[in-house]
Amino acid sequence: MHILPLKGYRMTLWSIGLAFFAVSAATAQSRVVLPAGSVIIVRTTAPLQSASAKTGQTFETNVEGSVGVDEFTVIPAGSKIRGVISLATPATRQQSGVIEVVFDRLMLPNGSTFPITGKLTSTDSAERRQIQSDPNARVVLVGERGGIGAAIAGAGSGKSANNILTALGSMLSEGRDVSVPAGTALAVELDNAVTLRGGGRLRGVEGSTIYTAAERVRAAQQALAQLNYYRGSLTGNLDDATRTALFQFQVDRGLSATGNLDGRTAQALGLNLGIGGSVSGSALTPSAASAVRRDAQNLVSRFRSELTASSVGRLDPARTYAQGELDLWLALSAFADNASIYEQIVTNGGNRDAAVLAGRALAGAARRVDAAMQNTRTSAQVQNAWAAVRRQITTIDTAPQST
Repeated sequence: MHILPLKGYRMTLWSIGLAFFAVSAATAQSRVVLPAGSVIIVRTTAPLQSASAKTGQTFETNVEGSVGVDEFTVIPAGSKIRGVISLATPATRQQSGVIEVVFDRLMLPNGSTFPITGKLTSTDSAERRQIQSDPNARVVLVGERGGIGAAIAGAGSGKSANNILTALGSMLSEGRDVSVPAGTALAVELDNAVTLRGGGRLRGVEGSTIYTAAERVRAAQQALAQLNYYRGSLTGNLDDATRTALFQFQVDRGLSATGNLDGRTAQALGLNLGIGGSVSGSALTPSAASAVRRDAQNLVSRFRSELTASSVGRLDPARTYAQGELDLWLALSAFADNASIYEQIVTNGGNRDAAVLAGRALAGAARRVDAAMQNTRTSAQVQNAWAAVRRQITTIDTAPQST
C-alpha cells in the first residue's frame, strides 16, 4: 500500500477550498445591478399618436446602442424595451391629446427577458425640472408644438384621467394630438433596480457605460462640488441629489442629459476611469482561459498515463513511486481544477478585479507545478506540454507571488 504524503493532502485541501470560494464568487460575479434612477435612451419603432392609441396597447422601442455598468456590457446592442400605453385621450377642439406610457419589459437579443418598472422622463432641462417638482407626478406626453411631436410633463399624482387633465391645465390649450414619429428618442427612467447578467468586459471607456462603483461616484461628487453643481456629502451613492447635479452639468456641457454617471460625463468631469477596476493587472479572454483549462486537463491525463494510474486514482501495486512524481501529479491536478474555475470567473464576468486576483491565484498554482517539475524526472512530452501552458498564462503571471 502506498501512502500519499501529507504535503499532497494539504495541496488537495487548498485546491478544494479555492474551488469552493471561486465557484461561489463566479455565481455572484455574473450578476450586475443596473440601479434605480438609471436612464436608458430608446427609439420608438412605430408612431405614438393620441388620435388612435388605446389604453393597454403595447409597443416596442429599440435601445440606442449598448449599455454597460462599470466594466461590463449588460444591455447589448439590439435590445428592446416594451412600453404599455396606460392612458390615451385624443385631442378635441378645446384640449390637446394626452398619452401616458410605462415600460415593463427588457428584451435582449438572445431571447432573455427581464421585468422592469420604468417611466418616461425627459432630457430637456425645462421639462425635467417640471417633472421633478412633484416626485409622485405621472409623466405624460401632451400634444403641442414639442420637439418630438409632443411635450413631456408631470401631471400630478391623481389616479383618474380627469385629475391628470386638470393638473395639466393650460398645457392642453393647443388642441393638438400627440404625434411622435417612429425613430423618436425617448428617455426611460428605471423606478427599480434591475439585476442583469454581465456580458463581455469592455476594452475601454465607452460613452454609454454607467458607472456605479462607490469610488467613482465619490470622485464625481467631488468634481461636481468643485464646479458648484453638488452641495452634499461625498457619500459615493448615486442618490437623487447626485443625479440632479449630473443632469445640470450635462445640460450645461451639451451632453445627453440623463443624470447617469456615464462615460462621456465622467470624462468631461476629468475623472480617471482607466480601463479596468481598482486592482492592477490583466485577465485572459474567455477563449484563452478555455484553452488553458483544456490543455491543463489533457496534460493531467497524459501524466496520469505515464504513472500507470487509473482515472479514479488507482496506482500500479507493482510499481514504486517517488515522492516527486506524486507531488507533480497533485500539483498538475490542482492547477487543472483551478484553471476550470478561472475559466468560469472570466467567462461569466461581472467583476474585473476578481478576475485579476483569480489570475494571480492561478499563476501561484502554476509556480507550484514548476517547483514539482524540478524535483522529478518527466517525459519530454509532459515538459513541452507544460511549457506551452506556461506561455499561455504569461500575461497574468507578470508579478511573482509567494508560494
